[in-house]
Amino acid sequence: MKRIQSLIIGFLSIATLAACASMMGGAMAPYTKVNDGVLVGSNNMTLYTFDKDTAGAGKSACNGPCAINWPPLLVDGTPSVSDGYSIITRDDGKKQLAYKGSPLYFWVKDTKPGDKTGDGFLSGAWHIVKI
Repeated sequence: MKRIQSLIIGFLSIATLAACASMMGGAMAPYTKVNDGVLVGSNNMTLYTFDKDTAGAGKSACNGPCAINWPPLLVDGTPSVSDGYSIITRDDGKKQLAYKGSPLYFWVKDTKPGDKTGDGFLSGAWHIVKI
């Protein structure tokens, strides 16, 4: 009887995890998730894309001083990606996560989870990522 209960609990745990993953809207744990229809980092801070980046080019147009104000979402190693995610190599050799070909960034002036103060910044060149 205990073995059956353990199997049922295990099955329910797996089913729950699968359901949670499908509700993420294509988010790639442990780097991103979706909060209220907006892509955020694992720190719950809003993620942005930049119009000067060419989607699918595999490069970031935001380097040097730009990357101080708009820190890239960096990844460790070479994680496997799917669901529209890819990895680009930045000018400094670091790896950055991209979504639908567009590199992802944080905004230094967002101070708490849920802030979206960078949306539309620089004459509309920066955008939150809606999922």
